[in-house]
Parts: sequence; structure tokens; C-alpha cells
Amino acid sequence: MMKLNRYLEHTMLKATATQQEIDALIIDAEKYNFACVCVPPFWVTKVKRELLDTETLVVTVVGFPLGNTTTEAKVYEAQQAIRDGADEIDMVWSLTAFKSGMNWPKIELAKMASVCHGSERMLKVIIETAYLDNKEIIQACKICADAGVDYVKTSSGFASEGANVSDIKLMRLHLPESVKIKASGGIRDLERTLQLIDAGADRIGTSYGPEIMEAFLNS
Repeated sequence: MMKLNRYLEHTMLKATATQQEIDALIIDAEKYNFACVCVPPFWVTKVKRELLDTETLVVTVVGFPLGNTTTEAKVYEAQQAIRDGADEIDMVWSLTAFKSGMNWPKIELAKMASVCHGSERMLKVIIETAYLDNKEIIQACKICADAGVDYVKTSSGFASEGANVSDIKLMRLHLPESVKIKASGGIRDLERTLQLIDAGADRIGTSYGPEIMEAFLNS
């Protein structure tokens, strides 16, 4: 039987997230044995402590949600998150530099990959596919792969559109097998989740993890 829970990264990144909601996320992670939970940097220490004896990894975000901060700021954010207990870092790349035709995104990603890998952590890079055409998505995938990132991620969830099947297929076609794909943004039900996995997604970022799991278990 497919272990759908091991694809799911249950997410709580809204600005108004309360401690009660974070506590509920922890309970859901323990119940469904999600692959990961993704929380704001502020909550990493607590969530890591609470999930220490589980298989669920703790993910947090860097340069979120616009990616416009300097590389130095992103490096510091990542280092602090790692000290706090984060297992994986989801970083928004410099879309402004990419759109300007600069080489800086690759340099930034290589630095971030070095920081994460030096501490045996994973780096996932948010490229915001909603703002890219197909040619740019292919180019972004090449930059990410060349820089040594672990995952390419579709969306922060704050863009005009999140993950879709055609983008996932395109990314999978142009990424080496060693680089995985995280689909995120607008994933709210089981049908869409399975479609994205079938298209090539290795991880599903969603704030609807429990609902998706219940639909799967009752299907």
C-alpha cells in the first residue's frame, strides 16, 4: 500500500499561527507520521523538541516569502535555524536577480547548499513557478541542479498560483534524478496530491495534511 504520509509535509506558515495551532500540528504529525512539518523559524525549537522521538522532520523557511533579502541574511537565517533544530531549509531564491539575468542566484544557492550540507541538512529552493514561463522554469532547474541543491520547490504559497501538474512534469524532465521536487501551493485534496506525485513530485507541501490523509485512509 502506498505510504502517502511519507510524501506529505504538513505546513503551518500563516502569519497569525497561534501556539494552539502549532500544538495541533504536532499532534497531527504524531498521529499521521508525516514526513515533515514546516513551521516558521520562531517555532522550530519547540516543534523539534516535541517531535524528537518521531520520524517526522522539522522544516523551516529562509528569505520568506519574497526572497529579496541579501545572501548574508539568508545564510545567517539558515545557520540559526539549524542551531534551533531544523532538519531542512526551504529558501526562496532571488527571483529579482534571476529576472535581471544575473549570475547571482547560482552563487547564492551554492553558498546556501554549502551551509546546509556542512551541517548534514537538506536545502529546498523555492523558485515561484507562477512567475516563470516554461523556458525560465527549465533554466531555474539547471541553476538549482548546478548549485547542488537537494529539492526544487514550486511555490511559497504566497504567489498567484501554486503547484500544477504540467510544471512538475517539466521540472522532472529537466532535473537530474539526484534533485527531488517539492510541490506546494494550493494543494488541498487527495486527488490533486496523487496527480502531483504521479507527475514526479517527491514531496507535497500542504496545510491540509490531515484532511488529505483521512481522504486517503477512507478511500
